[in-house]
Amino acid sequence: MIISRKPLVSILGSLGLALAISGVAVAQDNTPPGGMSKMGAMHSDMKGMHGNMMGMHKMPATVTAADAKTGLVDVTTEGLALKVHFPPGAMANLKAGDKITLHMGFSKP
Repeated sequence: MIISRKPLVSILGSLGLALAISGVAVAQDNTPPGGMSKMGAMHSDMKGMHGNMMGMHKMPATVTAADAKTGLVDVTTEGLALKVHFPPGAMANLKAGDKITLHMGFSKP
């Protein structure tokens, strides 16, 4: 029996893209030590991480602020105020009032 890898590759690629675009949402009050360059490095390290992801879920959210230079986006979701980070190019068109869905999860090293 021959199993085509195209559907599997397509599904894994879509999941990877969703994780990369949504980022593993980093809820924080300020920029981590090392600044935005460290956050960019975190996103590049995410390739292939989806196999170790835990707590995967999605949350509807409303954008309250978006900084296209840093990629930081403030949202409200389920009664919570969160600050999440995306690659700046991925969130360049987000603006306050936009309704989005956050796809979140985490992994341990």
